[in-house]
Amino acid sequence: MLEHRNHHISSAVVSTLPGRTVEVIEAIEAMPDAEVHAHESGKIVVVIEGDSTRALGNCLTQIAALEGVITANMVFEQIEKMEVPADEGPAQTS
Repeated sequence: MLEHRNHHISSAVVSTLPGRTVEVIEAIEAMPDAEVHAHESGKIVVVIEGDSTRALGNCLTQIAALEGVITANMVFEQIEKMEVPADEGPAQTS
């Protein structure tokens, strides 16, 4: 039996203090639901995935609290409807 679930994907822009960008990128890349897409001049573009808007917000809050971060702002959110077997955990995309 298939179950319908939502999978949330968002992008965020993170601004860092001068000289702290690499450190912040390493911390973000260690997070399970966040991926650095690009960076330039102290700005980092991050893709965040999760099973709810709350999960995305929690991840963004963790990023904003990192040492060296000035601001972390969500730019876009997309919700994809997924079909998964009813006995599986959270929907995953590859």
